[in-house]
Amino acid sequence: MRGLAGQIAVAVIAVAVVVGLVLTIGTLAFASMSFAQLMVDHGETLAAAQAMFQESVARFFVAALGVAAIASVALAIFIGRRVASPLREVSEAAKLIAQGDHAVRVRPRGPEEIRSLADSFNRMASEIEEQERMRREFVSNAAHELRTPLTNLQGYLEALRDGVMTADRATFESLHEEVDRMVRLSRSIDALAEGDVAARGPGELREIDLRAAIVAAVELYSAALERRALRIELDLPAVIGARADPDHLAQVLANLLQNAVRYTPEGGRIAVSARRRDTDVLVSVTNSGPGIPAEDLPHVFERFYRVEKSRDRASGGAGIGLAIVKTLVELGGGRVGAESAPDLTRFWFSLPSAT
Repeated sequence: MRGLAGQIAVAVIAVAVVVGLVLTIGTLAFASMSFAQLMVDHGETLAAAQAMFQESVARFFVAALGVAAIASVALAIFIGRRVASPLREVSEAAKLIAQGDHAVRVRPRGPEEIRSLADSFNRMASEIEEQERMRREFVSNAAHELRTPLTNLQGYLEALRDGVMTADRATFESLHEEVDRMVRLSRSIDALAEGDVAARGPGELREIDLRAAIVAAVELYSAALERRALRIELDLPAVIGARADPDHLAQVLANLLQNAVRYTPEGGRIAVSARRRDTDVLVSVTNSGPGIPAEDLPHVFERFYRVEKSRDRASGGAGIGLAIVKTLVELGGGRVGAESAPDLTRFWFSLPSAT
C-alpha cells in the first residue's frame, strides 16, 4: 500500500496484530495450564481438561482475534482516509493554484491540525489572488498611462509632418509635457521594481527654501494649467524653510500637482499653501472638482489603489503616485493626509521645520 493512508493503515494493523498475538499466546500458554489444574483438582483427568479448554476458551479467543483483526483493518482504513483525504485535497488545490486558478479553496475538515492547515492554505490563496489582481490591474493601468502620452505624441508629430500644426513654442511645450509624463511613470515603475521606495533610505535631509521649491514645481505645470484654463492660487509666506531631501520633495510636489491637474475640470481652481506650525511645516494642495467617495478616502495612499476605476482609466493614473508621496514624506519624518467634500479635495503633507 502506498501513500499516507496506506502507511497509517499498515501501522494500525501491525499494532493490532502484535497486541492480538501477545494476548492470544499469553492466554493459551498460561490460561490453559491454570484451567487444567483447576479441572484436575475437581476430579477431571488432564486430557479431559485440555480437551474442554480447546473446545471452549481456545475457540473463543481465535474467534475474538479474527473479529479484532477485521475491526482493526476497518479502523485503519477509516483513520487513514480521514487524515489523507483532506491532505490530498490541499495538494490538488495547490496544483490548481500553480496552474493559475487562484480562486480555488479547500474545505477545513479532519483533525484540528489539518483544519488549521486548510485555513492557512485558504489565507495564502486569498493573498495570492489579491496580489495577482493587483499585478494585472497595475500592468493594465501602466500600459494605459504610457499609451496616452504616446498617442498624443504620435498625433503631434503626424500633424507637424503634414503641416497641419506649426512648430511654435506652445507645440514644443506640449510635446515636452507628454514626454515628461512618461518619464515620471517610468521612474515610478523603476522605484517599484527596486522592491520599495523605502529601501532607498531617507535621503539627504537639509534645510531648503520651501517657497522656492513650491514655485519651481508649479512652473513646471504652467503649460498644462494654461491649456486647461485652470487657475492656480499660491498662499505662501515670503520666507519659509523646512528640512527635506530636495529630490524627494520635488517628486512629492510633482505627484500632488499632477494629481490635482488630472482631476480638476477645465476652468477649475488649484490652490497650494504652506504655513508654519510649532515643530513642522504644513503644505496643502487643494483642487476643485468631484470629491473622493468616503469609502475610498482611507485607501488613496495605498499602492496600486485607484478611486473609481472607470474615472481613473479615463484620466490616466496607475495608482502609484500617492503611495510614493506617502513613503517619501514619511522617510523625511513627516506625515500625509487627505480630505474631500463633494466639490473639493485637499491633500496635505508635513515636513520638519528648519532650525
